[in-house]
Amino acid sequence: MPGESDAGLRGAVTDVGDLVKLELPVRAEVVSVARLVTGAVVAAEPLFDDERLADLRLAMSEACTNAIQAQLRTQVDAPILVQFRSLDGRIEVTVDDHGGGFDPEALEPHPMVTDPARLDYERGLGIPLIRMLADEHRFDVIPGGTSLYMGFGPRLPGSQTVHGAV
Repeated sequence: MPGESDAGLRGAVTDVGDLVKLELPVRAEVVSVARLVTGAVVAAEPLFDDERLADLRLAMSEACTNAIQAQLRTQVDAPILVQFRSLDGRIEVTVDDHGGGFDPEALEPHPMVTDPARLDYERGLGIPLIRMLADEHRFDVIPGGTSLYMGFGPRLPGSQTVHGAV
């Protein structure tokens, strides 16, 4: 039925100048909505190419999936807050959840992808991917959950390096 699939999202997107806020219900199928909004935000930044858009979409997918899974474990139904800010040719993203919080440094490291033991790990690639794709990232403890900040700059023309990456 038309409109049924987006019933939980009506009024959830707010555009305040260079700030876009998105409230996501705790449902796996809304990850695609975050990816679509990511595409719209990146499209407004002319220095971001398709490859960098793919980086942002993948990082957003992982961040939102982790937030949804954390909240499902704790059975908290509050919306996940995603904020995009365009600032000086960069895109900053925060994803705030109510999943109880965690220490990303306490995560068990996975074997290298060339190690056959790596095949025993089916999960746990989200945070390593975020660390690899974002120029900057930070996990902060907030009341009842975690706030993930990710900062992205455009790729430099003719280069595989990312503007601002060290």
